[in-house]
Amino acid sequence: MMEFIKQPWPWYVAGPLIALVMFTLMLFGKRFGISSNLQTVCSIMGAGKRIEYFAIDWRKQGWNLVFVLGTVLGGFIANRFLMTGEPVQIANETVTRLEGFGVELGTALVPTSLFSFESLGSLSGLVMLVGGGFLIGFGTRYGDGCTSGHAISGISNLQPASIIATISFFVGGMITTHFLLPILFNL
Repeated sequence: MMEFIKQPWPWYVAGPLIALVMFTLMLFGKRFGISSNLQTVCSIMGAGKRIEYFAIDWRKQGWNLVFVLGTVLGGFIANRFLMTGEPVQIANETVTRLEGFGVELGTALVPTSLFSFESLGSLSGLVMLVGGGFLIGFGTRYGDGCTSGHAISGISNLQPASIIATISFFVGGMITTHFLLPILFNL
């Protein structure tokens, strides 16, 4: 049983678990999304006094903070007790392509040559981390939700805007992967 837990869960286990969570949230009239947690935290910190978007009754969103705590705790448990020590499985074609750009994958979950404080010293690292972070934040606010909120919660509720947003995420990801990343890696 422990070996099953230490492996990535197949879609037929993880998918129904996500569906169960979504059904439970819908049953209690809750909406899911990581950006909702940011709104709640900013409201607790007093941002609602200056910015209308954060002027919410954060006590009604307290369950979101429990969700974030569970996410952090789950990540800690998975990292501390369920990791096998084997490197992340990545397709050989992807490894070859990234190595062609000079990206060293190593054994970390993400390439440290791209996602570290040291990478901020290069122009491409600065553009990817700071520029990418800005675009994610801007897009989340402008799109009225994050990828998880739209793709999981919004589509579960059959919201047309979430279906369009999710399609846009995938198209944007493909454009970035095939056209923008090669340019950024050569900066």
